[in-house]
Amino acid sequence: MSRKPTKGYFVRGQFVAIGSELDLELKRELKGSVDMSKTDLKKYSDRLQELGESLLTLRADLMKRLDLSEKLVDAVAEAKRITNFEGRRRQMQFIGKLMRGLPQDTLAAVEAALDEQNKGSAKGTLSLHQAEQWRDQLIADDDALTRWLQMDTDADVQQLRALIRQARKDAQAPQAQEHPGEAVRHGKAYREIFQLVKAVLTRQNADAAAEGASEEDQQP
Repeated sequence: MSRKPTKGYFVRGQFVAIGSELDLELKRELKGSVDMSKTDLKKYSDRLQELGESLLTLRADLMKRLDLSEKLVDAVAEAKRITNFEGRRRQMQFIGKLMRGLPQDTLAAVEAALDEQNKGSAKGTLSLHQAEQWRDQLIADDDALTRWLQMDTDADVQQLRALIRQARKDAQAPQAQEHPGEAVRHGKAYREIFQLVKAVLTRQNADAAAEGASEEDQQP
């Protein structure tokens, strides 16, 4: 009669038999208790797998800050190149296996880097929305130019006035009125106003962030 295979799981490339001393030790590490269930272990493994997949989207500058092994960095780079579904799935499983070998402080650093990137993306989206709002207000309302000049004291007033006039003319052009139900094809002036406004807002937001960081550093 054939012997039944031992039940267990793999951690850091090592087979761990359920109920063994190593199994109990891993459970204590994860939860501080020997009562860790197989479900909890699966959830923990899945979380590390997802964290590993998130590394594929992490910016290069944030990636360099992390104390990751060369093997893991190469595995992430390889996963980005793989287009075959099955090949990519296996590569992600390998990345998940490598993630299970990372110490807790490194895992925390990975999560912090992803959080920093997500906050930066949210700020970038907000800046775009602000630029779009200012562009539309400048074209639609003369008072908006006065408010803008109070905020951007270094603005080239003549250039901005000329762009606004041209954007208004483009909006009134016959081709812009032929198909009112369709999206209007805006001209060059419309796009240049957006780029000008976005550049100013981005610079001001960066200056404000740097000033806030400086104040935090000066706090006792």
